[in-house]
Amino acid sequence: MAFNAIFRKPKNELEKGGRPPSKRVESDIEMAQTCPNCGTANPISELWETLYVCKCGHCFRLTARQRISYLTDERSFNELYADIESKNPISFPGYPEKLEQMRKTARESEAVICGTASIANEKCALFVMEPYFMMGSMGAAVGEKITLLFEYATENAMPLIGCTVSGGARMQEGIISLMQMAKTSGAAKRHSDAGNLYITLLTDPTTGGVTASFAMQGDILIAEPGAIIGFAGARVVEQTVRKKLPAGFQKAEVMLEHGFLDMIVERKDQRQIISQLLKMHSPPKNTTLPSPSQS
Repeated sequence: MAFNAIFRKPKNELEKGGRPPSKRVESDIEMAQTCPNCGTANPISELWETLYVCKCGHCFRLTARQRISYLTDERSFNELYADIESKNPISFPGYPEKLEQMRKTARESEAVICGTASIANEKCALFVMEPYFMMGSMGAAVGEKITLLFEYATENAMPLIGCTVSGGARMQEGIISLMQMAKTSGAAKRHSDAGNLYITLLTDPTTGGVTASFAMQGDILIAEPGAIIGFAGARVVEQTVRKKLPAGFQKAEVMLEHGFLDMIVERKDQRQIISQLLKMHSPPKNTTLPSPSQS
């Protein structure tokens, strides 16, 4: 699939997906999105051509379905567990209304999309977190969907690709959201013990309980340039240790330097790199061995 067609102008309402919240500049010609890194106003048509990456290298956030579109082979994605949605397990005030608002804003039913797909003809299970649904926060529904996907991949001996973006556990679900850390971690461990590959692609931001569980359990850890990856936020850490943090604290580049990542891959290369990794770790094809020579 040609990259330059991935972010074409949506043909209808169903293709639009979530709307990035970044500042936009309107002109007589077309709408533009301002880069928070360099301040450049990027015409939307140009961002479609560059997979939503600014000329300075800043990666704008993508919706989950946009990421699925550029990573997977065309029409290969088959969604699973779409009917699993968050409830209000601890009767948190205003939570049902918040969920309904998020479903309308993000145009998704939950903060993660799970399914199966192929990447350059390599079959895999895949989950992608949705940043525009409560910043990809993990509640019971998110934990359940990811756990079920790991179990499906284990039963079918499939590699699993996880694309993370999250502010952490969902406070509106209290201890139940924290329980998902152990639940998803156990499923990831069983998937690994069965000899299956798990690759994580960490995007900005990947923080909190998601980082402390399934996000960092991948056999191969890939990050987008400039992604924030950590547990507590930088301001919380500074207030706790009462020290000024070094430049680039929790940035992907610093995490790589300190051995927490395996590689940083630009968005335009992620599909190719992931497909190569899947090929390298796929089981050997069945071959017919030659008959032993007669003496």
